[in-house]
Amino acid sequence: MNSLSKNQLKNLIAFRQQKRCDEDGVFVVEGVKMCDEALQSSFKIITICGTTEYLQSHRSILPPSSDIYEVNGEQLERLSNQRTPNKVWMLVERVYPAPNTTANTLVLALDGLQDPGNMGTIMRTADWFGIRRIVCSHDTVSCYNPKVVQSSMGAIFRTNVEYCDLAEKLDSLSKEGFSIYGAMLDGESIYKAEKKSPSVLVIGNEGHGISEKISSKIERRLTIPNIGGTCESLNAAVATAILVSEFYR
Repeated sequence: MNSLSKNQLKNLIAFRQQKRCDEDGVFVVEGVKMCDEALQSSFKIITICGTTEYLQSHRSILPPSSDIYEVNGEQLERLSNQRTPNKVWMLVERVYPAPNTTANTLVLALDGLQDPGNMGTIMRTADWFGIRRIVCSHDTVSCYNPKVVQSSMGAIFRTNVEYCDLAEKLDSLSKEGFSIYGAMLDGESIYKAEKKSPSVLVIGNEGHGISEKISSKIERRLTIPNIGGTCESLNAAVATAILVSEFYR
């Protein structure tokens, strides 16, 4: 373990900016729970900055290939994007594992989703149900956004997230035998609709729903009945959880 020099600290602080992370193909992980998840994953951890307490308690599992620095509370505050930094900060290499369509009976497709909290929660929901593949349009929020990483609660390390031309991807999945479903306000009740397997469930933008280009690829529209009749719509992440649960009922 080494102490962090002023120049090293300055260089690492630059990774608070998403642009720098994108350029270097890395992402930031913070906090004991998330960093413990990173240590248990197959992801390459480039840099670990931790308190004496954290580093000593994890000494036996710290990867020898990582640059490891012992830092104090003030240094963690300067590194962190969080209001209350928590013992450890890591810089992790992004990996893009090859998707395995045969391992998924349900694939999630995100069309223009923008809110980092929704993205992270959807990844966490997918992880809960064992969904290992999410395909996204290029204008969907990055899964490596710090808020997405934190709200995924570790799902970032277990879920393949692919950014692509979503229309082309849906065509390809359809040819592979996947049924294409879409979450829409004018759809058939999820509680009555037949759910085939394997299938793709498309979730649209929080404000505008599924785009016109992607709507043309939908084979079956699904909705969650608005029994209360007062709200205009459900939060995208909440709706995803309800829909996915029904697919596995």
